[in-house]
Amino acid sequence: MIERLRALAGSGVVHVAFAFVAMGGWAVFANFSHPMPKPLLAGLVQGTISAVLTLGLKSIIDKLSDVFKGSLRLWAPPLVACLATSGILVALHALSGTPEILRTIAVPLAVSTTYAATYNYARLRGGRESHGRR
Repeated sequence: MIERLRALAGSGVVHVAFAFVAMGGWAVFANFSHPMPKPLLAGLVQGTISAVLTLGLKSIIDKLSDVFKGSLRLWAPPLVACLATSGILVALHALSGTPEILRTIAVPLAVSTTYAATYNYARLRGGRESHGRR
């Protein structure tokens, strides 16, 4: 049973599905005061963005960390990831007509930025300085 749970926890499909459901659900909640189908569309858009970002964020941090040198390696990759994620979130929610853009993106942006900063710090601290070496 424990091995099955470990396998699920390590599965990329599970991570992507969780991101879609959790952040999409948050977007529905954040827009629930608006008439349907706006909350559902916001949830679909946010869930999709979160799923795609979940697939690529680790690789992006790995690549950015290799681009920067010195102390920039610590803070620049998460900052670049945060700014890029912010731009993507705002643009796609604006295009799709999400009514509560700031409420909708607050939690997903905080989660992705926290992940980027934590992963980058752990990667550098642990000596994994080249594309996720362990």
